[in-house]
Amino acid sequence: MRLIPRSFLILALATLLSGCGYNSIQQKDEAVKAGWSEVLNQYKRRADLIPNLVKTVQGYANQEAKVLTDVTNARARVGQINVNADDAESLKSFQAAQGELSSALSRLLVVTENYPNLKSDQGFRDLQAQLEGTENRITVARGRYIETVQGYNTYVRSFPQNLTAMMFGYKQKPNFTVENEAQISEAPAVDFGTSAPAVPAPAPPTPPAPPPAPGN
Repeated sequence: MRLIPRSFLILALATLLSGCGYNSIQQKDEAVKAGWSEVLNQYKRRADLIPNLVKTVQGYANQEAKVLTDVTNARARVGQINVNADDAESLKSFQAAQGELSSALSRLLVVTENYPNLKSDQGFRDLQAQLEGTENRITVARGRYIETVQGYNTYVRSFPQNLTAMMFGYKQKPNFTVENEAQISEAPAVDFGTSAPAVPAPAPPTPPAPPPAPGN
């Protein structure tokens, strides 16, 4: 009996794995990793903006020490988290810390409304524009990541790919939690004091003049 050539066995194994979704699992897994890298990149972009933003606000509103400290501390806590996107608890802690930072930034921007000189500073306005653009990028990156992970998880749970995934240790991945998934493609509103002025209420109609009194 002739021995089956080794090259034939390798080819047969490769064909079998491909048919069971092995190659597609690899591609989807790499797509998830790339999506996560983009999420981190955009969060880092925001973190890099914060020191200059805090410094600029401090120059005009040093008395707002608590708000400035809250932003600085929230940024520091985010930087201390060694997030593992494949671990649900780690991802949950990362998301909570980023949410805390977003909340602190929102309070800071509200405070700036009380300082017209700060709002008119060109450096501050540039930082506002960069922050708004970064928030948009974060929203887009998160939305794409959520969709990519959902696609991966659906694939590795489907037959026969689930058998291949089980054989090679590919498990479902945790994902960001969102209260309303329809909003993942919408950037959060960042109010920089450019809202339309209030329209004054119309004046009440003037009552008609009383008729002249009859003559004596």
